[in-house]
Amino acid sequence: MFKPVSSLVLAAILLTSCGAVRDSRLNPVNWFGRSESRPVAAVNGEVNTLIPRGRESIFRQEKDTSYRGTEMGEITELVIERRPGGAIVRATTVADYQGAFDVKLVKIEEESGQGTLTYAFRGLQPRGAKGPAQSRTHTAAIWLTDNQLLDVRLIQVKGRHNVRSVRR
Repeated sequence: MFKPVSSLVLAAILLTSCGAVRDSRLNPVNWFGRSESRPVAAVNGEVNTLIPRGRESIFRQEKDTSYRGTEMGEITELVIERRPGGAIVRATTVADYQGAFDVKLVKIEEESGQGTLTYAFRGLQPRGAKGPAQSRTHTAAIWLTDNQLLDVRLIQVKGRHNVRSVRR
């Protein structure tokens, strides 16, 4: 009886002394100190701290920002999950070939009209082995806010072989 009570009292004393160690250098959380804020010097009125200065090269090419993905195979599932502040549009597809990557839902502006949002399920897919359907299944999702969904009555996702749609 004496050992459990004495170890409990000793543990309580050690835990209450942790408050004094909070501000000391013994606490590993304090080893790097507190953060400081300082202004960034502007260069020609524009500041982008992520772009290094003075590193121009004649060998650097312009980046192509266009997405080169092609439409995926068959859309097997389309689900709209309501969340506070909006909804998540989640689609699942079975690609034609194994090895597809960088899949995303891309909005098709010319087909999105009054009350309709149309997305294409696209991805980068090399030609290769077919394989089982489980290894060719991919899921992509996007977040839509309540303001974006205000007048929408139909959401559809296009694949290479079919189109799935959900109505309100």
